[in-house]
Amino acid sequence: MRLIVLTILLLGSAAHATQLTVFAAASLTDALTEVGQKFDARSGHRTTFQFAGSQTLRAQLERGARADVYASANAAQFNPLVRTGLVAPGQTFAKNSLAVIAPRSSRKVNTLRDLAKPGVKLVIADRAVPAGDHTRRMLRATEQSGVYGPGFSARVLKNVVSEEPSVRQVALKVGLGEADAAVVYRSDVTPALRAKVRVIELPTRFDQKVSYPIGVLGASRSAAAAQAFVRYVRSGEGQAILRKWGFQAPR
Repeated sequence: MRLIVLTILLLGSAAHATQLTVFAAASLTDALTEVGQKFDARSGHRTTFQFAGSQTLRAQLERGARADVYASANAAQFNPLVRTGLVAPGQTFAKNSLAVIAPRSSRKVNTLRDLAKPGVKLVIADRAVPAGDHTRRMLRATEQSGVYGPGFSARVLKNVVSEEPSVRQVALKVGLGEADAAVVYRSDVTPALRAKVRVIELPTRFDQKVSYPIGVLGASRSAAAAQAFVRYVRSGEGQAILRKWGFQAPR
């Protein structure tokens, strides 16, 4: 019955198929690409995506870039657009968490503590990127616990050899063997990457729960179709695809 209702909701505007542009955080690349394909097949619309760091997409929208939907990797890059009226108030559609990854061919990093070892080459996201902000929050929480001694955060950050503009580029560095470790989202450990890296779990108390908001642009020329896309992302089918790619339910 729910499938029938969903189909009616999506196909109700199929006779007026339109082109949709979705700006979305880089960590959503695989999941939303598949969501878009399924949505288009059901609705008759044509959805294209621009994936990048949430901060980059926000800046583009503030400079007048046209889009219909914005999906961010945190509220910090989403809420300012709501306050200025560029984006309608959003809804959380997915959650995520952090993980440390290291090349399968290297044993330099086996625990979170090892990130502070002298000589380790660490890659993280730039502090303006949601993943970079969450990484630094995680390090502060770890240092405040005292588990790894004073100055742990500073010792880890001293090992950073590159700060990337998106979390996908962070993961790529380790996949290519250009770093000893990186901090990424769990959803970034795709099937293709998993064959190349080891995942080092973070202690639960240090992990950062990441919430993803999504909303329709106020200047969208296809607001009804954009709203239908948001509904599909939050539907049972959309959520199943997100879970497949490592995301967690919004609540």
